[in-house]
Amino acid sequence: MVDFKGAHYPKAVIVHAVFFYVRYAVSYRDLEEILAERGVAVDHATLNRWVVKYSPLIATNAQAKKRPTAVSWRMDETYIKVKGKWTYYYRAIDKFGKTLDFMLSEHRDEAAATAFFTRAIGNNGFPDRVVIDKSGANLAGLQNMNCLLILNGWYWLIEFLQVKYLNNIIEQDHRFIKKLTRQMKGFKSFRSASATLEGLEVAHMIRKRQFDLSGQSAFQQFEALAG
Repeated sequence: MVDFKGAHYPKAVIVHAVFFYVRYAVSYRDLEEILAERGVAVDHATLNRWVVKYSPLIATNAQAKKRPTAVSWRMDETYIKVKGKWTYYYRAIDKFGKTLDFMLSEHRDEAAATAFFTRAIGNNGFPDRVVIDKSGANLAGLQNMNCLLILNGWYWLIEFLQVKYLNNIIEQDHRFIKKLTRQMKGFKSFRSASATLEGLEVAHMIRKRQFDLSGQSAFQQFEALAG
């Protein structure tokens, strides 16, 4: 459950503001105006703090509450601009397009790929197969996971395939996130970018119906994930 103690606004107002921002990618100043029209006076800097503080917490709940995913994965990274520089956004979905995990990194190398696979496996369990691109760093990250399995006495390893056309599904999936980040017109800090992306992913998971919350609106599902 996300702790809203100490907040100067009701939980419902905060959750509504965070959801509206990550789902529709309005600017903070536009969101400030929208809320003002509904009788809620809150400045854009406070809205930014809410998104940065609460999006990662809601995303953690979403990981715990999402429906089980398939053991055949598609993994790829895309680019996100932060402070005028490109950073690397690692993402993985299963073969049916359901979101598995995501991680923003300042580097695109073996260490970053290993960190991502460690995170994804920690949240979803070991896959049977992972499809990746021709990146040597991603391949090395997977090999590190297999080394871990061997060291722990496992007798099966993760199969990996480097077949570009099989990864079309995740390249298509990037588009929803990229579309919203373009509307946001860049991020001012790495922390803000990472937190906001976590919120965007939760909204995307709701669109994919990854939660057992049938009959509820998108906002009601987001609110439920906030606890």
